[in-house]
Amino acid sequence: MEKNSVQKAAGVLDILVLITLACNLIALLLVPGLVLTKGLGELASLTPYENPPELLLRVLTVCVLSWKWIWQAGSYETVLALFLLFSGCCTVPILWQARRVLKTILKGAPFAQENAASLRRAAACCFLIAGAALVRVIFSVWYYRSLLPLASYNALFVPMFAMAGLLCRVMSALFRQAAELKAENDLTI
Repeated sequence: MEKNSVQKAAGVLDILVLITLACNLIALLLVPGLVLTKGLGELASLTPYENPPELLLRVLTVCVLSWKWIWQAGSYETVLALFLLFSGCCTVPILWQARRVLKTILKGAPFAQENAASLRRAAACCFLIAGAALVRVIFSVWYYRSLLPLASYNALFVPMFAMAGLLCRVMSALFRQAAELKAENDLTI
């Protein structure tokens, strides 16, 4: 059977989501090292650029050892690492559920109850990230005793992921209703 344009697009999206999922898992391993060194700038200056394998070895060594060091760091670094790890761990199921929805589209049966369940799970993860971002903003306001954290990316995460969660919930209800209508239609024929 020939694939239609929607299935072709779903195939491309499936590959992109899989690549994003792999990058997300790799980034999760690097989070403590990046938090402790405050980004790649300090890690890149560890060794000259002429020797990339040595740079890569040092970066990996720092990132592996940082899993031990992050708990001995200051409270700000520890909370930042915990927030990023929690958010990264919540994005794994979001991406996995997206792959499940794309797989049903590739099969040619997008209106299935399993899509509604997948989107509900993704919505729950979005709400968890929004809640974690809210806790992080509150912690930052308390830690700095200032309102400046309200202008940070954490403050942006709260409404952004809350809206993503609501959108997933709406899409879940639509897919559930479409699946029920399709099942009812299949019975009447």
